[in-house]
Amino acid sequence: MNKLQAYINNISVVSQDAFEELQSCFQPASIAKNDFIVREGEYATQIGFLTEGVARAFFLNQEGKQYNKQFFVAPSIVGAYSSLLTKQPNKIAQQALTDCELLIADFRDVEKLFDQFHDLERLGRKIAEFYFLEKEQKEIEMALLDAEQRYEIMRAKFPTIELELPQYHIASYLGISATQLSRIRRKMKES
Repeated sequence: MNKLQAYINNISVVSQDAFEELQSCFQPASIAKNDFIVREGEYATQIGFLTEGVARAFFLNQEGKQYNKQFFVAPSIVGAYSSLLTKQPNKIAQQALTDCELLIADFRDVEKLFDQFHDLERLGRKIAEFYFLEKEQKEIEMALLDAEQRYEIMRAKFPTIELELPQYHIASYLGISATQLSRIRRKMKES
C-alpha cells in the first residue's frame, strides 16, 4: 500500500486517517496479460490502482479496427471513470498489455468516504481534473502535431513503453500504421 499512499500524496496530500479508511477499501488483484480490466458494454463498479504493469484503454471502430486511446503505466489509476460517474455502460475497454498487479476497490465505497473526508473529495476532484487535461492535451496533439512530434511526446511520457509493447500498439496510440512508425524510428536513428 505504500505505493498507493505515495501516489495519492503526490496528487493531493491526505490525512493518515483518510488514507487508512481509503486503503481499507482496496484489495490486491492480478490480471494476466490480455485479460480485461473492464470490457466495453459493462457497467463499471470498480476503480483500480495499477501497481505493476502496463494496460491500455481502447475502442473498436465499425470496421473492427482497434484504436489505443490511452496507456496506463504503473503507478496509475485505472477504471472506466465515465461509466462509474454516469452509471451507463462502458464505451472504452481497458486491457492488460502485460501481467498486471492492482489494488481494486468498489467505487461506491470510495465515494462514501468523500462525505467523511474532504481531503479525499479534493483528491477525487484533482484526479478528475488531471484526466480531463490529459484527454484535452491528447486531442490537441492528434489534431495539430505530425506523427513524429506525437512519437517524441509519447517517448517522453512513457520512456520504457517501447521495451514492453509490440510496435502495433504504439502505432495505434499515435494514430498511424506500424509501417509509418518504422519509418519514423528509422529517420530518428539516422539523424
